[in-house]
Amino acid sequence: MKVILRQDFETLGEAGKILTVKDGYARNFLIPRGIAYEASDRAMRMFAQDKLRLEARQNREKKLAEALKAKLDGVSVTAAVAVGEEDRVFGSVTTQDIADMLTAKGFEIDKRKILLDEPLKALGFYEVPVKLHSEVQAVIKVWVVKQ
Repeated sequence: MKVILRQDFETLGEAGKILTVKDGYARNFLIPRGIAYEASDRAMRMFAQDKLRLEARQNREKKLAEALKAKLDGVSVTAAVAVGEEDRVFGSVTTQDIADMLTAKGFEIDKRKILLDEPLKALGFYEVPVKLHSEVQAVIKVWVVKQ
């Protein structure tokens, strides 16, 4: 089934893109959630009207993300962790821990936006990217120190 994306969807693409997906995926997931229209002449006209609102919303979201990036780029957080012999860390520092530290500093960042390949399991300094928008990414500094 051909569908037109109404909004950006990370696994499928950007709004306005025409895709061919399985019928069940379109009927049971994409269309009921308002993520996509069935590709028809009527849907094309509807999307043309929505496109102006979508572009305005995307520009507004990008400006907000850039403003947040300006504030976040200078932020440094410190994670105090328990260590054993030879400075071996018990446990690790995860994206949830980093999100909690940022919340304590006044930034509401979802843990899924913190791009950490694997949890931090050693003492030291790390630069961790945070995806604020599809085109805007900030970098925060994370210090992992002894408790």
